Amino acid sequence: MAGPTIWTIGYEQATVAGVMAALSRAGVEVLADVRALPLSRRPGFSKTALAGAAKEAGIEYRHFKELGTPADGRAAARRGDHTALSAIYAAQLELPEAMAAGAVLAGLACERKVALLCYERAAAECHRTLLREAVLPGFEAVDLLPDDPA
Repeated sequence: MAGPTIWTIGYEQATVAGVMAALSRAGVEVLADVRALPLSRRPGFSKTALAGAAKEAGIEYRHFKELGTPADGRAAARRGDHTALSAIYAAQLELPEAMAAGAVLAGLACERKVALLCYERAAAECHRTLLREAVLPGFEAVDLLPDDPA
């Protein structure tokens, strides 16, 4: 018997429409925004606008701030220092508030089709893979790519 599934998606070089199309095609029911700061220079990807777009697509939006990467982890990611990112993020996940948020996410993902959202297009370069491995170890991962802009 197959275990539960978790979907992931990054919005780097994507449009909101492209992200929503990929999520809808996969049957995702809940978009779990796992950014510490749900802000973006990319139009439509800040929290309020993204939540509105998700709602229009019939997808529930949930922000899990506590599961985001702290500032020093984001700096390590920008430098391409995945070793430092991994260590910093592992410490983040040991915080009581992150453990509680992780438990909520795991429970939600056992009941509904959930996709983890962050910026990086390649899941292997993003903390969402570290999150999945630490908090959802028995889950099969499906890393979605947004539809290309028209």
